[in-house]
Amino acid sequence: MKILIVGGTGQVGGHAALRLSGKGHRVVIAGRRPAPATTELPKLDFVTLDYMAGDTPLSALSSFDAVIFAAGQDVRMMPPGSDEVSYMWHANAEAVPAFFETLREAGVAVAINIGTFYPQVAPELTARDPYMRARKASDEAIRSLADESFRAFSINPPWVAGAVPGMGSILWDPYLAYAAGLTDLPQWLPPGGCAFISGDGLDDAIEGGLARGEAGASYLVNGENISFADYLGAMFDGFGRPRPPVGGTEEEHPVISDLAVSWGRGGNLFYNTNPRETALLGYRRNDIAQAVRTEMVPDFKRRMGL
Repeated sequence: MKILIVGGTGQVGGHAALRLSGKGHRVVIAGRRPAPATTELPKLDFVTLDYMAGDTPLSALSSFDAVIFAAGQDVRMMPPGSDEVSYMWHANAEAVPAFFETLREAGVAVAINIGTFYPQVAPELTARDPYMRARKASDEAIRSLADESFRAFSINPPWVAGAVPGMGSILWDPYLAYAAGLTDLPQWLPPGGCAFISGDGLDDAIEGGLARGEAGASYLVNGENISFADYLGAMFDGFGRPRPPVGGTEEEHPVISDLAVSWGRGGNLFYNTNPRETALLGYRRNDIAQAVRTEMVPDFKRRMGL
């Protein structure tokens, strides 16, 4: 299968690109800039593509059997000085469905949107958060485009634990540096927790979706409900350092910030998935500590020279 991965130069898309390429698919990665030379991704074909520009010609897409979209925008990608409400709405609610409509016009048979779990799990957050609201609208618009000849659907993961070797992570590197003792920040583990899926688990779900995903579906996936004490604690374990004590909710945690835990400091954002959908996608579960131990910590050590 010839597969285009938009956002294939990033963490989620890059992880999937290496998996699918290793399975014998012809994978092309797309983004606004090439993948880091420190990774294996430059061995794959690359095309420059900015979906937000809305100018991708049909001829650039028509040769692909499937497209995986893993380039949704959040506040980390927002240009300085941008208005969050208008930027998130355009980047996600307008530009993404417009790109999927182009995919349909180009004759692409399968199109997978990698979305986010918030709208399905915590709709009350969607009402007040511009990012979550835009992602919900994006998911709904994409699924409305699906028909018998255009198998478009969403896979909506929680937080994704894993690493593309040599890439580094703007999200997880501060956690890893904290657990490795590379900062002077006070050491303690926060209460509360969240759903996670490993990069391998999400790759499994993508593979299952390519084979069996249903047009117009919105698949909520979850690898494991895990406390922050155990997630961050697994990083301490990986660096051979004793886990610090679990603190309270009186103050913001040094690395798991209040911005990250939008559902409330000390709270849990846990959920169960639909058993039929979990079986249909066929993804692994309960492997978050393993992802920390075998991917995230070793890669961080290599990149930091530890």
